Amino acid sequence: MALQNSAGEDIGMRRRRMRYRAWHRGTREMDLILGPYADAHIEGLGEAELDRLEVLMSEEDTDLLMWITGQEPPRADVDAELLAVLAAFNDKRLAGI
Repeated sequence: MALQNSAGEDIGMRRRRMRYRAWHRGTREMDLILGPYADAHIEGLGEAELDRLEVLMSEEDTDLLMWITGQEPPRADVDAELLAVLAAFNDKRLAGI
């Protein structure tokens, strides 16, 4: 998936935009997975990591949810390492509830 053109965009603005997108996905389930992850980690992400997250966030919510919850394996072109990080973060967060 192509990245949105962020040429000239301040990294702080990009982080704010991505945090908003993480919390306003369109499905509540993905809001509750990506939103807390963004709150906890987005300030520490550099450009390359933001690129990876942005590409992943461009996927459909239904696909992301199936991949993160392990209901389906991700496609070969999807960042499986970042999916695993999100799944582990979500599992840890839910265990603490």
